[in-house]
Amino acid sequence: MILLALTGVLLLAVAGCVCVVWAARGGPRWVQGVSAVTLAAGQLVRSRRFRGTNGGSGNDTAALGDGGGGNDGGSN
Repeated sequence: MILLALTGVLLLAVAGCVCVVWAARGGPRWVQGVSAVTLAAGQLVRSRRFRGTNGGSGNDTAALGDGGGGNDGGSN
């Protein structure tokens, strides 16, 4: 059952991405609406993910994949 739900979420995400690309190329009005909803949902997910990272300190570099190793290339 969980596999069916995850497959449905994946299909909705792919369909949303297709609508974003189609709307960027001047698609019909309904595609532009779906595109706006998809972009807003993506922004909401992104802001929630970053807010939870690093205790909400505002430092999003760890979430962006810099590794957080702390090696700045300076002298020893």
